[in-house]
Amino acid sequence: MGKRLTQIATRTGDDGTTGLGDNTRVPKHSARVQAMGDVDELNSHIGLLLCEKLPDEVRTLLVEVQHQLFNLGGELSIPGYELIKPEALAVLDDALALHNGRLPKLEEFILPAGTRAASQAHVCRTVARRAERSVVAVGQSEQVNDTPRRYLNRLSDLMFVLARVLNRIDGGDDVYWKSERMARGGADPQ
Repeated sequence: MGKRLTQIATRTGDDGTTGLGDNTRVPKHSARVQAMGDVDELNSHIGLLLCEKLPDEVRTLLVEVQHQLFNLGGELSIPGYELIKPEALAVLDDALALHNGRLPKLEEFILPAGTRAASQAHVCRTVARRAERSVVAVGQSEQVNDTPRRYLNRLSDLMFVLARVLNRIDGGDDVYWKSERMARGGADPQ
């Protein structure tokens, strides 16, 4: 792994390149750098979500997710290196099963809305999907391990479920899309 930064303004990126963890330099517009940036943005949005009042188990989970996303970004920055382990997927799978099991079955699409915490979880969900697409794009031309892509896919699902959980705090509910079918009382279109 490359040296840790001891100063932030190095000016080495002034030429439009950036250094990867293996000390190679790549253009800042490269697919790998885009993916690293999307993962960093996702981690920042989760940090913002952590500013909200959250159940302790959700807070603990999201702090763990932040650490795993940092690992994921590190793995992307060092081609061929593995930092995020399959065990991290198991944590997400367990959390999905736990929280989804407590929720009523979805019968209609929901809007990315509700409480501020739930809405921020939806932002995290959409940024996770973008980060996933970016990792897939890197994999089209370079070798990328499977776990980062799978982790981001699973994390997006988890953020959707957590948004639903957070909307139910203090007796709230999902914000449902007002479809024509729902307006007709649930009847399917003829």
